[in-house]
Amino acid sequence: MRQPAQPSKLTAAVTETVRAMLAGPPSAQALNKTLRYLAKWRAELMARTLEARCGPTVIAGPFKGMSYQVQASEGTRAARLLGAYEASLHSVIEGIIAKAPDLIVDIGSAEGYYAVGMALRLPQARVLARDASDVAQGLCRALALANGVEARVEVGGLFDHADFALCAEKRTVVICDIEGAELALLDPARAPGLLHADILVECHPGLSSGVTQTLSHRFGATHTITEIGRKLDDSGFPAWMEELSDLDRLIALWEWRQGPTPWLWMETK
Repeated sequence: MRQPAQPSKLTAAVTETVRAMLAGPPSAQALNKTLRYLAKWRAELMARTLEARCGPTVIAGPFKGMSYQVQASEGTRAARLLGAYEASLHSVIEGIIAKAPDLIVDIGSAEGYYAVGMALRLPQARVLARDASDVAQGLCRALALANGVEARVEVGGLFDHADFALCAEKRTVVICDIEGAELALLDPARAPGLLHADILVECHPGLSSGVTQTLSHRFGATHTITEIGRKLDDSGFPAWMEELSDLDRLIALWEWRQGPTPWLWMETK
């Protein structure tokens, strides 16, 4: 009689974690927490499958062809490999590329998906990638090196109000995703250089109440503002993904968000 295959280390570890999570009294909260954990496990399996079948390369979207051999410093890797990550921004990204700015300032750059992607699409531009995490900075440097743009992607730490002065010197686009700290940083009263830049910022109302409305008010006189919500896009799925269940296809697009995080696209008038 054939013996069953031994479970992988990942399967064994996840199983033990789930057992511990459900060890207490039954509750909807415990089930919800466990469901989210299992969905992350499944998303990691989807990312590994994508890499095994398609290679460590973004297969669609505005950064199609980018080598993506690093782990995501936060959130899902599968949606990035598919080129479906933050799909609602794709038309904005293409619009930025069409304008051919001289400088991209990516604040909260994480592992460099946008910083390196924009460096590839804008070979004449200088890119500043800024993140408070040393781990994220290391991943960004590795991603830039893997794509041959390490000379134009300048990786560093915190970005302060005074640093925005350079936006007055060059045609600049600021991309900002800093998990609730955007309200304190994007203040033109303290950082007047921002008045010269186009700004794409992810708002986190769950972490900073009223942030979307406050930023819109701050920049309303100087910028044309468009609010952008969530969107899923499976148009880049390779043909073999048709064999997968609907649940796996959804998980491949899931970005691990727990609530709405609208973006503001603010273009100088």
